[in-house]
Amino acid sequence: MATGLPKDAVRDIVARALAEDIGSGDLTTIGAIDADAQCRARIEVRGEGVIAGLPVARQVFLALDPRIEFGELMGDGERVSPGAVVAQLSGSTRAVLTAERTALNFLQRMSGIATLTADYVAAVQGTQTRIVDTRKTAPGLRLLDKYAVRVGGGWNHRMGLFDGILIKDNHLRAAGGVGEAVARARDAAHHLVNIEVEVQTLDEVEEAIESGADIILLDNMTLGDVRDAAGLVAGRCEVEVSGGVDLSTVRGVAECGVDYISVGALTHSASALDLALEIVDD
Repeated sequence: MATGLPKDAVRDIVARALAEDIGSGDLTTIGAIDADAQCRARIEVRGEGVIAGLPVARQVFLALDPRIEFGELMGDGERVSPGAVVAQLSGSTRAVLTAERTALNFLQRMSGIATLTADYVAAVQGTQTRIVDTRKTAPGLRLLDKYAVRVGGGWNHRMGLFDGILIKDNHLRAAGGVGEAVARARDAAHHLVNIEVEVQTLDEVEEAIESGADIILLDNMTLGDVRDAAGLVAGRCEVEVSGGVDLSTVRGVAECGVDYISVGALTHSASALDLALEIVDD
Protein backbone atom coordinates (compact mmCIF):
# COMPACT_ATOMS: atom_id res chain seq x y z
CA MET A 1 0.00 0.00 0.00
CA ALA A 2 1.25 3.46 -0.82
CA THR A 3 2.75 5.65 1.88
CA GLY A 4 0.09 7.36 3.95
CA LEU A 5 -2.65 4.80 3.27
CA PRO A 6 -3.05 2.42 6.22
CA LYS A 7 -3.87 -1.04 4.87
CA ASP A 8 -6.56 -1.88 7.41
CA ALA A 9 -8.38 1.41 6.93
CA VAL A 10 -8.35 1.06 3.14
CA ARG A 11 -9.64 -2.51 3.36
CA ASP A 12 -12.52 -1.28 5.51
CA ILE A 13 -13.40 1.56 3.11
CA VAL A 14 -13.25 -0.81 0.13
CA ALA A 15 -15.35 -3.45 1.88
CA ARG A 16 -18.10 -0.92 2.63
CA ALA A 17 -18.08 0.36 -0.93
CA LEU A 18 -18.32 -3.12 -2.41
CA ALA A 19 -21.13 -4.09 -0.03
CA GLU A 20 -23.04 -0.97 -1.03
CA ASP A 21 -22.75 -1.82 -4.73
CA ILE A 22 -23.04 -5.61 -4.75
CA GLY A 23 -25.63 -6.14 -2.04
CA SER A 24 -26.98 -9.68 -2.37
CA GLY A 25 -25.18 -10.26 -5.66
CA ASP A 26 -24.27 -8.90 -9.11
CA LEU A 27 -27.31 -10.13 -11.03
CA THR A 28 -25.99 -9.09 -14.43
CA THR A 29 -22.57 -10.69 -14.18
CA ILE A 30 -23.78 -13.88 -12.50
CA GLY A 31 -26.42 -14.32 -15.19
CA ALA A 32 -24.29 -13.50 -18.22
CA ILE A 33 -20.78 -14.74 -17.40
CA ASP A 34 -19.62 -18.31 -16.73
CA ALA A 35 -18.21 -18.88 -13.25
CA ASP A 36 -14.89 -20.14 -14.61
CA ALA A 37 -14.42 -17.45 -17.27
CA GLN A 38 -11.09 -15.62 -17.28
CA CYS A 39 -10.12 -12.29 -18.87
CA ARG A 40 -7.44 -9.70 -19.29
CA ALA A 41 -8.25 -6.01 -18.89
CA ARG A 42 -6.60 -2.64 -18.64
CA ILE A 43 -7.43 0.74 -17.13
CA GLU A 44 -7.11 3.50 -19.71
CA VAL A 45 -6.92 7.26 -19.35
CA ARG A 46 -9.27 9.46 -21.37
CA GLY A 47 -8.34 12.87 -19.97
CA GLU A 48 -5.39 14.97 -18.85
CA GLY A 49 -4.49 14.82 -15.18
CA VAL A 50 -2.57 13.33 -12.29
CA ILE A 51 -3.22 9.72 -11.38
CA ALA A 52 -4.01 8.84 -7.76
CA GLY A 53 -5.58 5.85 -6.05
CA LEU A 54 -4.05 2.90 -7.88
CA PRO A 55 -3.35 1.01 -4.62
CA VAL A 56 -7.01 1.49 -3.65
CA ALA A 57 -8.24 0.24 -7.03
CA ARG A 58 -5.98 -2.79 -6.65
CA GLN A 59 -7.51 -3.55 -3.26
CA VAL A 60 -11.02 -3.46 -4.75
CA PHE A 61 -10.21 -6.23 -7.23
CA LEU A 62 -8.26 -8.35 -4.73
CA ALA A 63 -11.08 -8.07 -2.20
CA LEU A 64 -13.31 -9.98 -4.61
CA ASP A 65 -10.66 -12.44 -5.74
CA PRO A 66 -7.14 -12.44 -4.30
CA ARG A 67 -5.97 -14.46 -7.32
CA ILE A 68 -6.45 -11.49 -9.65
CA GLU A 69 -3.16 -10.15 -10.97
CA PHE A 70 -3.11 -6.35 -10.88
CA GLY A 71 -0.09 -4.63 -12.37
CA GLU A 72 0.44 -0.88 -11.98
CA LEU A 73 2.07 0.54 -15.10
CA MET A 74 2.33 4.02 -13.58
CA GLY A 75 2.60 5.33 -10.05
CA ASP A 76 0.41 7.68 -8.08
CA GLY A 77 1.48 11.26 -8.74
CA GLU A 78 2.40 10.77 -12.39
CA ARG A 79 0.83 13.09 -14.95
CA VAL A 80 -1.18 11.21 -17.56
CA SER A 81 -2.70 11.93 -20.96
CA PRO A 82 -5.47 10.34 -23.04
CA GLY A 83 -4.51 6.88 -24.26
CA ALA A 84 -2.21 6.07 -21.35
CA VAL A 85 -2.68 2.70 -19.68
CA VAL A 86 -2.17 2.95 -15.93
CA ALA A 87 -2.83 -0.66 -14.95
CA GLN A 88 -3.44 -4.08 -16.41
CA LEU A 89 -5.11 -7.03 -14.76
CA SER A 90 -6.07 -10.62 -15.36
CA GLY A 91 -8.20 -13.18 -13.60
CA SER A 92 -11.82 -14.07 -12.99
CA THR A 93 -14.07 -12.25 -15.44
CA ARG A 94 -16.87 -12.16 -12.88
CA ALA A 95 -14.65 -10.56 -10.25
CA VAL A 96 -13.23 -8.01 -12.70
CA LEU A 97 -16.66 -6.93 -13.95
CA THR A 98 -18.22 -6.79 -10.49
CA ALA A 99 -15.35 -4.71 -9.09
CA GLU A 100 -15.04 -2.43 -12.14
CA ARG A 101 -17.35 0.42 -11.12
CA THR A 102 -16.21 0.62 -7.50
CA ALA A 103 -12.53 0.59 -8.49
CA LEU A 104 -13.07 3.30 -11.08
CA ASN A 105 -15.13 5.42 -8.69
CA PHE A 106 -12.22 5.54 -6.25
CA LEU A 107 -9.61 6.05 -8.94
CA GLN A 108 -11.50 8.76 -10.83
CA ARG A 109 -12.36 10.76 -7.70
CA MET A 110 -8.88 10.57 -6.22
CA SER A 111 -7.22 11.43 -9.54
CA GLY A 112 -9.54 14.41 -9.94
CA ILE A 113 -8.54 15.71 -6.53
CA ALA A 114 -4.83 15.19 -7.25
CA THR A 115 -5.18 16.93 -10.60
CA LEU A 116 -6.91 20.02 -9.21
CA THR A 117 -4.43 20.18 -6.32
CA ALA A 118 -1.51 20.05 -8.74
CA ASP A 119 -3.01 22.98 -10.66
CA TYR A 120 -3.17 25.09 -7.49
CA VAL A 121 0.35 24.09 -6.45
CA ALA A 122 1.67 25.06 -9.88
CA ALA A 123 -0.11 28.42 -9.66
CA VAL A 124 1.81 29.41 -6.49
CA GLN A 125 5.16 27.94 -7.48
CA GLY A 126 8.04 30.17 -6.47
CA THR A 127 6.25 31.63 -3.44
CA GLN A 128 6.48 30.52 0.18
CA THR A 129 2.81 29.51 0.22
CA ARG A 130 1.60 25.96 0.71
CA ILE A 131 -1.75 24.81 -0.68
CA VAL A 132 -3.71 22.94 1.99
CA ASP A 133 -7.03 21.11 2.09
CA THR A 134 -9.97 21.38 4.48
CA ARG A 135 -12.48 19.09 6.18
CA LYS A 136 -14.86 19.53 3.24
CA THR A 137 -14.43 15.92 2.17
CA ALA A 138 -16.83 13.14 1.23
CA PRO A 139 -18.14 11.49 4.43
CA GLY A 140 -16.26 8.27 5.03
CA LEU A 141 -13.62 9.05 2.40
CA ARG A 142 -11.52 11.69 4.17
CA LEU A 143 -8.48 9.41 4.40
CA LEU A 144 -8.51 8.92 0.62
CA ASP A 145 -9.38 12.52 -0.23
CA LYS A 146 -6.52 13.87 1.84
CA TYR A 147 -4.11 11.28 0.45
CA ALA A 148 -5.04 12.45 -3.05
CA VAL A 149 -4.26 16.06 -2.06
CA ARG A 150 -0.77 14.96 -0.99
CA VAL A 151 -0.32 13.06 -4.26
CA GLY A 152 -1.11 16.31 -6.09
CA GLY A 153 1.59 18.15 -4.15
CA GLY A 154 -0.63 19.81 -1.57
CA TRP A 155 -0.52 19.64 2.20
CA ASN A 156 -3.07 18.35 4.67
CA HIS A 157 -4.76 20.59 7.21
CA ARG A 158 -6.01 18.80 10.35
CA MET A 159 -7.50 15.36 9.72
CA GLY A 160 -10.45 16.05 12.00
CA LEU A 161 -11.62 17.84 15.10
CA PHE A 162 -9.34 15.67 17.22
CA ASP A 163 -5.89 16.71 15.95
CA GLY A 164 -5.94 20.48 15.78
CA ILE A 165 -7.62 23.57 17.21
CA LEU A 166 -9.25 25.94 14.74
CA ILE A 167 -11.47 28.57 16.36
CA LYS A 168 -14.00 29.67 13.76
CA ASP A 169 -16.60 32.43 13.65
CA ASN A 170 -19.31 30.55 15.53
CA HIS A 171 -16.83 29.55 18.24
CA LEU A 172 -15.91 33.24 18.59
CA ARG A 173 -19.53 34.28 18.99
CA ALA A 174 -20.21 31.57 21.54
CA ALA A 175 -16.99 32.14 23.50
CA GLY A 176 -17.09 35.93 23.57
CA GLY A 177 -14.49 37.06 21.06
CA VAL A 178 -11.00 36.34 19.78
CA GLY A 179 -8.99 36.94 22.96
CA GLU A 180 -11.32 34.97 25.20
CA ALA A 181 -11.60 32.03 22.80
CA VAL A 182 -7.84 31.76 22.28
CA ALA A 183 -7.16 31.97 26.02
CA ARG A 184 -9.68 29.26 26.82
CA ALA A 185 -8.39 27.00 24.04
CA ARG A 186 -4.83 27.49 25.24
CA ASP A 187 -5.78 26.48 28.77
CA ALA A 188 -7.51 23.34 27.51
CA ALA A 189 -4.89 22.19 24.99
CA HIS A 190 -1.68 20.34 25.62
CA HIS A 191 1.61 22.01 24.72
CA LEU A 192 2.04 20.31 21.32
CA VAL A 193 -1.22 21.64 19.85
CA ASN A 194 -1.19 24.87 17.86
CA ILE A 195 -4.03 27.34 18.29
CA GLU A 196 -5.45 28.71 15.05
CA VAL A 197 -8.13 31.40 15.02
CA GLU A 198 -10.26 32.71 12.18
CA VAL A 199 -10.55 36.48 11.78
CA GLN A 200 -12.38 38.74 9.36
CA THR A 201 -11.06 42.23 10.16
CA LEU A 202 -7.71 43.88 10.77
CA ASP A 203 -8.76 44.70 14.33
CA GLU A 204 -9.29 40.99 14.94
CA VAL A 205 -5.85 40.32 13.45
CA GLU A 206 -4.33 42.61 16.09
CA GLU A 207 -6.35 40.90 18.82
CA ALA A 208 -5.28 37.45 17.61
CA ILE A 209 -1.61 38.48 17.66
CA GLU A 210 -1.93 39.90 21.17
CA SER A 211 -3.70 36.75 22.38
CA GLY A 212 -0.78 34.58 21.28
CA ALA A 213 -2.46 32.61 18.49
CA ASP A 214 -0.04 30.36 16.61
CA ILE A 215 -1.84 30.69 13.27
CA ILE A 216 -4.24 33.37 12.06
CA LEU A 217 -6.80 32.40 9.43
CA LEU A 218 -7.87 35.32 7.26
CA ASP A 219 -11.40 34.51 6.13
CA ASN A 220 -12.85 36.03 2.97
CA MET A 221 -10.68 39.15 3.14
CA THR A 222 -9.95 41.40 0.18
CA LEU A 223 -6.51 41.16 -1.38
CA GLY A 224 -5.61 44.52 0.11
CA ASP A 225 -6.64 43.44 3.60
CA VAL A 226 -4.69 40.19 3.22
CA ARG A 227 -1.59 42.19 2.34
CA ASP A 228 -2.13 44.55 5.29
CA ALA A 229 -2.77 41.65 7.66
CA ALA A 230 0.43 39.90 6.60
CA GLY A 231 2.27 43.15 7.27
CA LEU A 232 0.74 43.45 10.74
CA VAL A 233 1.70 39.90 11.61
CA ALA A 234 5.27 40.45 10.41
CA GLY A 235 6.34 36.89 11.13
CA ARG A 236 5.03 36.77 14.71
CA CYS A 237 2.81 33.83 13.78
CA GLU A 238 1.78 31.96 10.65
CA VAL A 239 -0.93 33.23 8.32
CA GLU A 240 -3.50 31.21 6.42
CA VAL A 241 -6.02 32.51 3.89
CA SER A 242 -9.34 30.86 3.12
CA GLY A 243 -12.51 31.73 1.26
CA GLY A 244 -13.09 33.10 -2.20
CA VAL A 245 -9.79 31.85 -3.62
CA ASP A 246 -9.73 30.15 -7.01
CA LEU A 247 -7.15 29.39 -9.68
CA SER A 248 -7.45 32.90 -11.11
CA THR A 249 -6.73 34.62 -7.77
CA VAL A 250 -4.54 32.22 -5.81
CA ARG A 251 -1.25 33.59 -7.16
CA GLY A 252 -2.05 37.12 -6.07
CA VAL A 253 -2.94 35.93 -2.58
CA ALA A 254 0.26 33.92 -2.31
CA GLU A 255 2.33 36.93 -3.33
CA CYS A 256 1.04 38.75 -0.23
CA GLY A 257 3.46 36.56 1.72
CA VAL A 258 1.02 34.20 3.48
CA ASP A 259 2.07 30.76 4.66
CA TYR A 260 -0.97 28.73 3.66
CA ILE A 261 -3.97 28.95 1.39
CA SER A 262 -6.71 26.46 2.22
CA VAL A 263 -8.98 25.47 -0.64
CA GLY A 264 -12.16 23.52 0.05
CA ALA A 265 -12.71 23.02 -3.68
CA LEU A 266 -9.82 20.55 -3.80
CA THR A 267 -12.04 17.90 -2.27
CA HIS A 268 -15.60 19.12 -2.71
CA SER A 269 -15.52 20.37 -6.31
CA ALA A 270 -12.79 18.50 -8.17
CA SER A 271 -13.92 16.99 -11.48
CA ALA A 272 -13.34 13.26 -11.79
CA LEU A 273 -10.57 12.24 -14.16
CA ASP A 274 -12.01 10.28 -17.08
CA LEU A 275 -10.84 6.67 -16.87
CA ALA A 276 -12.21 3.42 -18.22
CA LEU A 277 -11.66 -0.32 -17.80
CA GLU A 278 -11.59 -2.28 -21.03
CA ILE A 279 -11.47 -6.05 -21.45
CA VAL A 280 -8.89 -6.89 -24.11
CA ASP A 281 -8.73 -9.82 -26.51
CA ASP A 282 -6.12 -12.49 -25.90
